[in-house]
Amino acid sequence: MEHRHPPVQAWKPLQLITLIAVWGFRLLVLLPWPVLRVMGKSLGLVFFYLIPIRKHIVLTNLRLAFPKLSKEERHQLAKDHYCSAALGFFETCRAWWCPAQRLPSYTIEGMENLDEALKGGRGALMLTAHMTTLELCARMLVEHHPFGAFYRDPNNPVIANEMRKRRQASLTAAVHFDDLRGLLRALKAGHAIWYAPDQSKRTKFSEILPFFGEPAITNTATSRIVEMSGTAVIPFVGFRKADGSYKIIVRPALKEYPTKDPIADAIRINQVMEELIRNAPEQYLWLHKRYKARGPGYPEAYAKS
Repeated sequence: MEHRHPPVQAWKPLQLITLIAVWGFRLLVLLPWPVLRVMGKSLGLVFFYLIPIRKHIVLTNLRLAFPKLSKEERHQLAKDHYCSAALGFFETCRAWWCPAQRLPSYTIEGMENLDEALKGGRGALMLTAHMTTLELCARMLVEHHPFGAFYRDPNNPVIANEMRKRRQASLTAAVHFDDLRGLLRALKAGHAIWYAPDQSKRTKFSEILPFFGEPAITNTATSRIVEMSGTAVIPFVGFRKADGSYKIIVRPALKEYPTKDPIADAIRINQVMEELIRNAPEQYLWLHKRYKARGPGYPEAYAKS
């Protein structure tokens, strides 16, 4: 089923403002990368201290995911996350509108694992988590190996349209998250598909399972997709290093996956994503309500006392 995208309606004030903003964002890529890095960190600190949007959500996520950290350590991790998220905005601009030669310095480790998985013409699910570096590291990876993406549109049609244009310009396939048949077709055709199942909602293919030890809505459809398509699952992560360069790690395909137990398989996927996130925990998207809507028997994680 082909997904129908809401049209851009430039006469609507919010969409017109967004269109103007997008053109302004494109101009940002003309600035030197070291300048944008400083701007990103500064913007993150402004939001953390002066405009604390979703700060309660971030601190709640960190308290649930890292209960052994002290309050001071979680506060520092939250501050680092705001800086990372703000820099992620400038990284996205770089990823969408910069030529390859102007991308920041990066290294890729383990590309042979993806090559091995794709032998014989079968596809691969490139399993990762929603990191703030997502767009930039995906752009870096695609410069070395073609792949597609399983994606969800942002709510704003202008941003969604621009995102699709940028991704379709570089990806081999762009499959909307509600088009399961399209995903299976792409995998069976031998595509490697970017896949991040860590922002789930309650469906018949979800269960409440541990994520960093805390119950969270978890997608249980991954093993079914793999079984139906005959593909490999290749975990990978891209993260920003302290020196400003980037590292992408492509791990070997999961062995003995899937099993006959979709719950055990989903728990394993969560554990793999936890391992990926621990490479740079401040760069995971803690702004998202990862522990929301768990249902009866579970406390409301984000209720303010």
